[in-house]
Amino acid sequence: MPPKTKAAGKGKAPAKRKLAEEFPPGEVLTDTGKKSWKLGAPIGKGGFGLIYLADPNSDKPVGTDARYVIKVVKQLPAPETCSLSKWITHRLKHLGVPRYWGSGLHERGGKRYRFMVIDRLGTDLQKKFEECGRRFPRKLVLQLGLRLLDVLEFIHEHEYVHADVKASNLLLSHGDPNQVYLVDYGLAYRYAPDGVLKEYKEDPKKCHDGTIEFTSIDAHKGVSPCRRGDLEIVSYCLLQWLCGRLPWEDRLQDPAYVRDAKIRGQENISELMSSCFSSQDKPDEIQRFLEEVKSLGYKDKPPYEKLRSILQSGLKSIQARDDGQLNFTAASVKVSTHTPVPGRVGSQWVCTEVVVFVSQRTAEDSGADGSPKRKKRPTKKTGEWA
Repeated sequence: MPPKTKAAGKGKAPAKRKLAEEFPPGEVLTDTGKKSWKLGAPIGKGGFGLIYLADPNSDKPVGTDARYVIKVVKQLPAPETCSLSKWITHRLKHLGVPRYWGSGLHERGGKRYRFMVIDRLGTDLQKKFEECGRRFPRKLVLQLGLRLLDVLEFIHEHEYVHADVKASNLLLSHGDPNQVYLVDYGLAYRYAPDGVLKEYKEDPKKCHDGTIEFTSIDAHKGVSPCRRGDLEIVSYCLLQWLCGRLPWEDRLQDPAYVRDAKIRGQENISELMSSCFSSQDKPDEIQRFLEEVKSLGYKDKPPYEKLRSILQSGLKSIQARDDGQLNFTAASVKVSTHTPVPGRVGSQWVCTEVVVFVSQRTAEDSGADGSPKRKKRPTKKTGEWA
């Protein structure tokens, strides 16, 4: 980590965005490939627009069994795209990013809207986490970690970082409960445009960007997102999924406190683990994962294979393997002194595919260097981690 500097400020909350107006069922949109799509009922909203059930245009109304969804947003520039086919063919049978089917512009009432079509997805992992009593089985957590490494390595190799990994941004497939997808690229950031890495620079005006309990220390300090930040966020997710809560979740209304708690945790990872687990239940692989991420510099390329091997060793230690089956049966994990705190169920996902890493923010939504200004406001909780 870079040398510690004077504590950054809390920053100001951005102005509330105006979502696209709701379109009536049956509205027809035509993408850039001249294919027409019919909208069904809206099923959710994200930070940038509304999400509708959709199907290819026909005489039939769009039913509740629609295979596609369309995200409609207002006044955003064209998305950038990249291909998944080579990656999947040569490395994996499945990569957890939504499949892109088309995009385009639509005019209504003198206003222009941009839209994108992707596969319909199912429930998010935050809902599953709550249903499981805020514990995931160790095997499942390690499987999810492995899948996130695959997704993030793909995104990182295309010069972007996600910057907002969390359970509510991980959705199960609509048809296959063993497939999970990382969604919501509203905070995605191009960390290396044309291969040139961004410099480390703290900016008090951009402090605490992201989702407060998971966001990286860099983001707390107003530093533009980077690859190590994504992996730091993943490590906090793994911790929470295993032990039920993070030590700083008691005071999410105080971003500076959360930042300092994370810095203390990075400085003494063993103590952080002790605050989350009883001595006999500490998962060694999670501590090793945290230590590996801590060793990364701001510009460093993460050792994805080494991180995978750490998680694989965790599976081996419990006589398990990544068999492709996601079992959400509640885990019987013992925690040291912490009582689970009811968590936030995430808002509806923002329908942006892996091909839409950036170019979704207007100048009003981002800083001069392309870094996002959007901040997720914390949910107030009581208590304290000393």
